[in-house]
Amino acid sequence: MERIYDFKATTSQGKELNFAEFEGEVLLIVNTASKCGFTPQFDGLEKLNQKYRDRGLVIIGFPCNQFAHQDPGTDSEIEGFCKLNYGVTFQIMKKIDVNGENAHPIYKYLKKQAKGTFGNNIKWNFTKFLISKDGQRIKRYAPITKPKKLEKDIEKMLG
Repeated sequence: MERIYDFKATTSQGKELNFAEFEGEVLLIVNTASKCGFTPQFDGLEKLNQKYRDRGLVIIGFPCNQFAHQDPGTDSEIEGFCKLNYGVTFQIMKKIDVNGENAHPIYKYLKKQAKGTFGNNIKWNFTKFLISKDGQRIKRYAPITKPKKLEKDIEKMLG
């Protein structure tokens, strides 16, 4: 049976990231975009990162250009935008697809484990997946859910 820790993905710097490194941590995985109405959520995500990273929260952003072409830049441009405009220090990954036949395997897994209100597909940028320390519980949040609203669930999962 697959687990979140069985996957690997490429960072925006082109390095392989093995999710096995995060076993025992709480993960927050988000599909992001630089030119979206929800882009200011980067600020809230970074606040969560600053508040909880020392307690075991790991936030990972996966840029995606599938929704109205709202992340057209290169991987380095996207990472630079996040750092410059929102002070992002959490991991930004290489741009991926989250839907369709070219969807990244992590997103195929996440969508199967935590279905959305209207089916499996990711509906828009900033869909969030919170994953427990043991990888067994995966909670999905809609794009409109502001990062601050995840705090109670993060606290519970951190224990």
